[in-house]
Amino acid sequence: MGPPENLTPQAPVARRRSGAFRSRRCLLKGCERRFHPAHARQRYCSEECRAAAREWSEWKAQQAYRATAAGKQKRNGQSRRYRKRVKERKPPEKEAVPEAARVIPRDFFRRLLRPARLLRMLRALAAVTAATVLLAGLPARRGARVGAREALAAKTRLAPPFSGRAAPGAAAMSVGDWPR
Repeated sequence: MGPPENLTPQAPVARRRSGAFRSRRCLLKGCERRFHPAHARQRYCSEECRAAAREWSEWKAQQAYRATAAGKQKRNGQSRRYRKRVKERKPPEKEAVPEAARVIPRDFFRRLLRPARLLRMLRALAAVTAATVLLAGLPARRGARVGAREALAAKTRLAPPFSGRAAPGAAAMSVGDWPR
């Protein structure tokens, strides 16, 4: 046996106590805190970082699988089944009308309107409009234009006699004086 190849004296190696590893950075992107690992393969500083890394790893694996032909086929099947389920669902119930909205039935104004026979007289009298005759008994309601009712009620017009025929010498009457 010959002499050792390295004849330089070796400096004594400082031994660390077991379990004391040098500090390292957490490998989770965004965390990167320095920590002292409890064992050699510890990569993350806390349980939260380990869970986040596991979640990211699963997501990444899913993306890689979906890029393969088998993954695409499986995903297309899932989408097809979902669309079929959506089609088979019962139709959603109609939305309730908000309380602010109000539906007016067709015959709501019928009792307030003048009879149609009064319209025959309008041809003879150009000074009286159809709105004046038909809406004479209609009270002004909330939400109506400002001044809309006053314009109809304040003007004096030549009115036909009650018989229904336009007479040349008809008396002047205000809208409120019409018979009901």
